[in-house]
Amino acid sequence: MDIQTTELLRSSQTWDGAALPAYPTGQPELIVKRLVFPAGAKTDWHHHTVINYGIIQQGALTIVCADGSERTFLVGEAIVEVIGTVHRGENRGSEPVILDMFYVSTPGAEITIHNPELEVPSQE
Repeated sequence: MDIQTTELLRSSQTWDGAALPAYPTGQPELIVKRLVFPAGAKTDWHHHTVINYGIIQQGALTIVCADGSERTFLVGEAIVEVIGTVHRGENRGSEPVILDMFYVSTPGAEITIHNPELEVPSQE
């Protein structure tokens, strides 16, 4: 039985068209995370310091940048995340979003930096 191969992504750019930075020097560390966003969930405002990419396993995830630009990724789509750009992920749908992310880093590096100064207090 033959194994079917489908290339989901090949890119040297993030989803917003910015060039990927050079790999860090030193011992590599690969990190894989599964993120599950309940319906209506949003991440904190944050930015990444390393190359990271993933695939939407379920649902639709909207990435919103602090400058107001945004893009929605659907189930099966691959995403090359923005680096150094403040953004957040939002599940605007009625089902959970499952996102598998892959990070190319070095041991001890901080891969995500939160930007709480952008958080807006709830009006509830």
